[in-house]
Amino acid sequence: MSESELIDIITDYIKIKILEKHKKSSLSKHTKLKNYKINPIIVKYLSKVLDDDFTPTGIAKALYYPRVLNTSINTSFGTMIQRMFVDLDLANGSLIKGMDIEFTDKIDGRRKWCQLKSGPNTINSEDVKPLLKKFYNVTNLARTNSMNLNNSDLILGILYGEEDQISQHYRKIDEQYPVIIGQEFWHRLTGFPDFYNKLVSNLDIMILELNTEDFLEIGYKALAKEVEASDLFDFK
Repeated sequence: MSESELIDIITDYIKIKILEKHKKSSLSKHTKLKNYKINPIIVKYLSKVLDDDFTPTGIAKALYYPRVLNTSINTSFGTMIQRMFVDLDLANGSLIKGMDIEFTDKIDGRRKWCQLKSGPNTINSEDVKPLLKKFYNVTNLARTNSMNLNNSDLILGILYGEEDQISQHYRKIDEQYPVIIGQEFWHRLTGFPDFYNKLVSNLDIMILELNTEDFLEIGYKALAKEVEASDLFDFK
């Protein structure tokens, strides 16, 4: 498969499986009041900020916007990309506990066991030790089973970003196991040196042409009707 063909396939996958799915989920799941855990004080304050009053519309916006614009899609993004790698035969799901995928590195030709993360700032200080323990456990398993594996075959792959953006938490991991980000990660995965930059450009074009169908407005208005009918709030 050529580089351009693979870029088009991944772009279509992200459009249909991630972005379109997010839109549909926003209009089905996130327009239902029962799917929210509500802090009545904070949500009233946010209603005032968004709608300059305590109203069903303000409450709906305060609930719907953060769920749709941040929480739901950011939570699912990494998982969906991991699934995409397997669906498109770029990698296999790892059979080793603690690793997400396995693939043949197109640069050095060695098998890699990879823990995937979305971006360069997606872990906290308390995540470092558990991640290092996962890698350490795999190393011990490899020794026990006489696997041809060294520390450089256990990697933490970051889907997007640049080397100079990597947080100090990731750098602590990189002292023992390679942290590979953005362009280099996609090069090792696909075999194409500039794949990441070309993919980002293609995704930019697709996103600008995407029909969002005003699902933000449709969604918060549907949720506002549920808020207005609910006995959780008194708007009198």
